[in-house]
Amino acid sequence: MSTIVKHHHAHHFASSAQEFSAAKMGMWLFLVTEVLLFSGLFLGYAVLKSLYPEMWHEASKHLDWKLGALNTLVLITSSFTMALAVNAAQTNHNGEKTARTVKLLAATIALAGVFLVVKYFEYSHKFHEGILPGAAYSYGGIHAPNAHLFFGLYFLMTGLHGFHVVVGMGILTWVLLRAKKGHFYSEYYTPVEVGGLYWHLVDLIWIYLFPLLYLVG
Repeated sequence: MSTIVKHHHAHHFASSAQEFSAAKMGMWLFLVTEVLLFSGLFLGYAVLKSLYPEMWHEASKHLDWKLGALNTLVLITSSFTMALAVNAAQTNHNGEKTARTVKLLAATIALAGVFLVVKYFEYSHKFHEGILPGAAYSYGGIHAPNAHLFFGLYFLMTGLHGFHVVVGMGILTWVLLRAKKGHFYSEYYTPVEVGGLYWHLVDLIWIYLFPLLYLVG
């Protein structure tokens, strides 16, 4: 059984419950801005796909759907381990579930690392073939014109998502280090829950990106 470090809410909050409510509301507002950011990219996707449907169909075949599906499974699993970590923190009454919280957070971070490794191999293959964003595009295997537009959007959307994965790993690492010190228990688990909310959004965005880029074409 680990030692619990009791949390004292900030002086400008009347109670820990009010502090938690404010933190959760702040995270939800931030997530709304993230949705708006990706909504603009999804709109660009819809416009380009309607303008060049034949090119879109041909270019999308050059994405490896098996790697995309593997990464989808990895992120769905990471959402599950993240949800279990939040539950462990919420039910950690006397420090008996501190180790479980730490292990589940570590598993989530490890799965995020697996996602990035898979993405690295996918990107490396495309760079080797000359499938690069923008003016650097030099691949000659697609006969439909303007294929560089598809891959430009592909790298923009998946690259931005990958950046969010890295940020999420940083946030969860900070939460894990605090969890190891016994900072989270049934009466205080705010960072674990708001970190989980961010991570679930990262996973949800990929669940949209995978079919739109790898399957719909």
